[in-house]
Amino acid sequence: MAKHRRVWNQGIYEKYVRDGRGSGSGAGYTPWIHVQDFASRGVVSRVKGRTTGRVHHLLSNNELAYFYILDWSDNVTDIREQYPLSDLDCAVAAAAQAGVRYPTDRISGYPYIMTCDFMITTPAGVRARTIKMAAELENARTLEKLEIERRYWAKQGIDWRIVTECEISRQKARNIEWLYTVEGFTIAGRNEYELERIRCDLLDLLKLGDNSIIETANIIEDEFLLPAGAGLQFFKQLILEKKLAIDLSLPVDLNAKVVAA
Repeated sequence: MAKHRRVWNQGIYEKYVRDGRGSGSGAGYTPWIHVQDFASRGVVSRVKGRTTGRVHHLLSNNELAYFYILDWSDNVTDIREQYPLSDLDCAVAAAAQAGVRYPTDRISGYPYIMTCDFMITTPAGVRARTIKMAAELENARTLEKLEIERRYWAKQGIDWRIVTECEISRQKARNIEWLYTVEGFTIAGRNEYELERIRCDLLDLLKLGDNSIIETANIIEDEFLLPAGAGLQFFKQLILEKKLAIDLSLPVDLNAKVVAA
């Protein structure tokens, strides 16, 4: 949805278009809204995605949590956040048909380009998803804007729906965020062959289940003369590379002896 808090006019709109905002795909996509567009907005995040290999601009904690879940999914091949409803004529017509006021800048009167929080590409096609707090759905003006968006995406033939915090697993998102902290981890002086051998030995020991996860990590550290904490980092890598499956909807229990698939 439109989230601007500064003057918006035709000149700014044309600059956004020239800058390629809202266009491209994968690593080449540029979101319509960037976190730095606002001097003070509260909780915003810039996170590098594994699916796209680029930095994503997320404007709330719920967007961040939902992004992690999307980025983890094997069924998602592209994630485009802050995706514009770029056909302004269609968006304005949708508002008129719904009998609601289309959002415009209070000073310039220029119409905003509304945005959808996520445009998701899957093998079954693209999906548009708008993130809202459940309490926001009690606000009349919010519902009007959502109706514009619903009609717009219906006209485009794109599946659209609202996602609230009730449908987002915060625990799963936190676990994925924890796993992402291992990105770039390596051991100085060890080549890739040695690192892979460490991961393979760790995986074999974890599957045996004779010791807890943390105990197994410590065994690997002793066996390969690794620095303290490296074993746990290799454990994260195994999950991140999906060589080891655990239930991410539950807290990760490092004292567990059996890794739940």
